[in-house]
Amino acid sequence: MEVIGTQVHPQASSGFMTVEFVGEDGDVISVQMHRGENDGLNRLNAIEKAKAMMLKVANSKQPDKDAVEDGTEHGGTADGESPAVISLRSARAAHDTGTLEEQLDEGLESSFPASDPVSVTVSTIPSGRMDPKKAGKQ
Repeated sequence: MEVIGTQVHPQASSGFMTVEFVGEDGDVISVQMHRGENDGLNRLNAIEKAKAMMLKVANSKQPDKDAVEDGTEHGGTADGESPAVISLRSARAAHDTGTLEEQLDEGLESSFPASDPVSVTVSTIPSGRMDPKKAGKQ
């Protein structure tokens, strides 16, 4: 999921803070965190703490009874990695230069519009109105 935006929603009445990660396809991942008096959670560090929480969840060994297809209780490999984590491994770690080149090409293609020069246009409509104070001075 390519994240194109993040939003932080403090909810003072409930004591929680919600961080939303918005993906390019419209997918939204929300992380809700309790704001304790001593945890130091604020709008400035909420995104980093939410990312850290998602990494912990992605790397944790969670029992998943519905995903038991390969004889392991968590639906992943015997060492605890889920299929999603396995599929997200970098080709760099595997030293697969062909896949690295392919990933680079895909990244360049997806960022191509961003590499085009920006043109600035200004749309103004003259109204013919003037400030009444300035109108008498002309």
